[in-house]
Amino acid sequence: MTVVACPRCEKPVAWIKENEFRPFCSDRCKNIDFGAWANEEYRIANATPPDGDDQNAGIAHELD
Repeated sequence: MTVVACPRCEKPVAWIKENEFRPFCSDRCKNIDFGAWANEEYRIANATPPDGDDQNAGIAHELD
């Protein structure tokens, strides 16, 4: 049986079919994590940050 750490609280979680909350240890941890996503607390890293001037120039050009 595989055991993983809960991504929220790091408690050990059995990775079995019967565990309806996997990879989380509980419904509480699952909902806390979902709330963090909904509040945009997680970010996906971007290798190259966007250049604000180029983005705005494209928008201005489309409006002309």
